[in-house]
Amino acid sequence: MTASKLLLRGQSACGGPGTSVSYLLALAILLLAATAVSAQDAQADKKLTDLTIVIDADVVYGHKYGLALTYDALQPNTDRNRAGVLFMVSGGWVSRWGPPERAIERFRHLLETGYTVFLVRHGSSPRFVVPECVNDVRRAVRHVRSSAKRFDIDPNRLGVFGGSTGGHLALMLGTTGQDANPKAKDPLQRYSSRVTAVVAFFPPTDLSKYLDPKLGFLERFPALKFDPKQSPDVSPLLQVTPDDAPALMIHGDKDKLVPLFHSQTIHKALGEKKVPSELMVIEGAAHGFNPADGKRANAATLKWFNRYLLKPAAAPAKKK
Repeated sequence: MTASKLLLRGQSACGGPGTSVSYLLALAILLLAATAVSAQDAQADKKLTDLTIVIDADVVYGHKYGLALTYDALQPNTDRNRAGVLFMVSGGWVSRWGPPERAIERFRHLLETGYTVFLVRHGSSPRFVVPECVNDVRRAVRHVRSSAKRFDIDPNRLGVFGGSTGGHLALMLGTTGQDANPKAKDPLQRYSSRVTAVVAFFPPTDLSKYLDPKLGFLERFPALKFDPKQSPDVSPLLQVTPDDAPALMIHGDKDKLVPLFHSQTIHKALGEKKVPSELMVIEGAAHGFNPADGKRANAATLKWFNRYLLKPAAAPAKKK
């Protein structure tokens, strides 16, 4: 176990300045727990670090229907590598809010390496459907890129990752990145939504496999209740082109909800277009990983991002 310090800035969950008393109390309890490192833990972990994390909570990147679209930024206070990775907070295309400090352990492998991690929330099912979720996360990428100076990151070194529907959204960003429009009325449209690298855990890549009403997925996942004619537009498998971002898929071979062929087929499609791609198959894993498999997946994720994000990158190229 490693000790962490937290520095919070920005807005509270309700959108006003500062934080509530209950929030501060909860944070104090968390800090006590996070810093309670026993002698035994210290002996076992020779690389024990005192990591200070700066959190910008509930950064607003857009509005719709009177609601705010937000993300949290987690940053190591020192030794940043100036690369950013956006994590798609999504399960069943539902994007839930949670105290950002609780995410530190989940992303420690990235934070300790100097990455800035953005926890991106999109408009959730059942109110919003998949094409709207895709548009939301594109806007989030544009906002992060427009805020590069604020977060001290290189706008041309942005990665994206997620699991399940979060993996689907990550691959959508990797395969359908849009160019900047300098003449756009919306200031954010003047920034590209392209990303430099993608990691997707057990992602659905062809949504047509879920749209038959007889299969029951439409009731289980209301975000799929969109015009089936839009399916190709939101299926990353059908959007692969040579200018896509390098992608790593990590998938269990016992996954019944999102079978392995989803990652196998997009891995093949990317290879045919000469896009760097890898597929890591975890034997015996279903839709989700146990702690040991999760540790392997995290190590592979870090290796992939290090390969593509820890070097100077050119500005996003325009589609031909």
